[in-house]
Amino acid sequence: MTENNAAISLKDITKTYYIGKTDLPVLKGINLQVDKGEMVAIMGASGSGKSTLLNIIGCLDKPTSGSYQLEGREVSRLGGGELAKVRARKIGFIFQTFNLLPRLSALANVELALRYAGVHHNSHEAREALETVGLGERVRHHPMELSGGEQQRVAIARALIKSPTIVLADEPTGNLDSKAGEGIMSILTTLHSERGITLLMITHDRHIATHCRRIIHIKDGLIEGEERL
Repeated sequence: MTENNAAISLKDITKTYYIGKTDLPVLKGINLQVDKGEMVAIMGASGSGKSTLLNIIGCLDKPTSGSYQLEGREVSRLGGGELAKVRARKIGFIFQTFNLLPRLSALANVELALRYAGVHHNSHEAREALETVGLGERVRHHPMELSGGEQQRVAIARALIKSPTIVLADEPTGNLDSKAGEGIMSILTTLHSERGITLLMITHDRHIATHCRRIIHIKDGLIEGEERL
């Protein structure tokens, strides 16, 4: 690994929440580098700090201390507006609960991501994104008319429509059965290899994690080790 090739570089990252007079340290000094084009899984028990870490990497939260460089730019001290711009331009998100708007079609849910990013778009781009994940015949369907696996495919299309350089996936197969989960991982690994996207994924599932080239283990707010596969 070299710093020049780093997509994500974290040095001594801490995060403490202040609840009344109580300090709740969640991250206690995280050092992590993810290179451009890597596919990395983060594993840890509930309460280990992995979701907090993903929120900081995704510019949804700010660290209490430490340095976070995203593709060479220090972002740990940016204000809310600047962080929003970074999220919109650089990062795609895939969530366990899909986070689709129920009143909108699959097509409209994907188009909405471009509107939030302030990117000029047309329906053809959104349709192509849905075709990429195998939903070309379901573009007019609403979330309640789609299976869990299909809803997650819409979420992947929504994440990719902005052409992000980094995709963050928070338990992307957590609400799916094993067959649907394997289908989602097949799509993610194919997109990763074809587009060279940096993919960072949280998962509790060891089998899902082994789709990645590297697994980071986090415990009690610290990285306790890693595996290379």
